[in-house]
Amino acid sequence: QVQLVESGGGLVQAGGSLRLSCVASGRTISSYNMGWFRQAPGKEREFAAAISWGGGIIYYVDSVKGRFTISRDNAKNTVYLQMNSLKPEDTAVYYCAADLRGNWQYGDATRYDYWGQGTQVTVSS
Repeated sequence: QVQLVESGGGLVQAGGSLRLSCVASGRTISSYNMGWFRQAPGKEREFAAAISWGGGIIYYVDSVKGRFTISRDNAKNTVYLQMNSLKPEDTAVYYCAADLRGNWQYGDATRYDYWGQGTQVTVSS
């Protein structure tokens, strides 16, 4: 079992920044691919960013490229999402997820095995 706990969300003005953290417990995530997804009110959960187990492969949804940066510190069992130049349309609950099976399709939420409870990000205009 892996427990994932997100933190770092909050209310920020457009153009501001937030850094989300996802701390894992129960087992090390150093061999797992990880992803960040988000779900805005009334919308389906969508892919935001993903990082391979070693950090060498990274993906972003087009709408966050150049603004968001995903990273990981396997020694701390933690994955981060640095979000800069935030826009009101980034408002959502942000979830981190772990792919334990290794059959990684980074943008497919059904391919991830464990999820955190989410952290709310609200960007005001």
